[in-house]
Amino acid sequence: MFDHFAWSVVATPLLVLLGTWLSADRLRPDLAPRVFAWSAVVAALASTVNLVVFGLKALAQIPAVAAVGDWSADVVVADTAHVPWVPGLSLVWACAVAIAVGAQWWRRRRVLRAARAEVEWLEPRGDVVTVADERVEAFALPGTRGRPGRIVLTTGILDILDERQRVAVIAHERAHLAGDHHTLVWLTRVAATAHPVLWPVARKVAYLVERAADEAAAVELGDRRHVARAIGFAALAAARSGGVARSHGLPAALGAAPGVVPRRVSALMVPRERRRWTAVLPVLLAIGTVVWTFECVYDLHELLALASIR
Repeated sequence: MFDHFAWSVVATPLLVLLGTWLSADRLRPDLAPRVFAWSAVVAALASTVNLVVFGLKALAQIPAVAAVGDWSADVVVADTAHVPWVPGLSLVWACAVAIAVGAQWWRRRRVLRAARAEVEWLEPRGDVVTVADERVEAFALPGTRGRPGRIVLTTGILDILDERQRVAVIAHERAHLAGDHHTLVWLTRVAATAHPVLWPVARKVAYLVERAADEAAAVELGDRRHVARAIGFAALAAARSGGVARSHGLPAALGAAPGVVPRRVSALMVPRERRRWTAVLPVLLAIGTVVWTFECVYDLHELLALASIR
């Protein structure tokens, strides 16, 4: 069974990381975040399932558990005798993943609830809500089943933008809501929590959703250079005000690590490229690791069945 651990837990996440590094910027901006987000999620899920399977094997090696299950603990142990540390490590890792992901889910739920509480009493103008705050901030607040998504702007950002720049920023945030980008960012962060090798992929997806929203805004306004100038100007003003829009950990026009906004502006200043073929490799990798994971589960079943023969 060790080959499953080597492929799904070690090799696949590294291949997803490598594939993201080599091809993320070559894929169409509207397609790239979905391809790499779901590739990371599938890789992390496959890794976690394999960890759980090996964790169950670690439990099955305990004589008391084997007695209850009516199988031979020695037979189960012999399957990974050349790598005796794998089952124990997998059990600890799987438990750590469950705790970390649970804590992350609870923290996100609490933050979103607080964010909605801040704006739900305000009167929206369409899908836009204005918050009285001198900081320069703008972000997309996802909706729930009973509440639509909202675009949140502070009075600080409205004061420094002209009408066309406001339209560009709002179009950018509206693209985040339409593309469900907050879900992609969140799921990729969960994947990275489950497998730390995927953290660079999570950061890349956070950048790619900004690029996708930039391109959507450029299409809506019909002027790529105008969108580039609006985003660059707003980001510079946000940095000076100390209110760069990292609000609530959500995708935002201004919320980016140092150096990211210049890259986005630069990308908007050149003609848009249309490429899809690079999406094939991560999709095939995701399908392959899912099939391999099902085989790992089946192998555990076969091992326990073999151990039950006396």
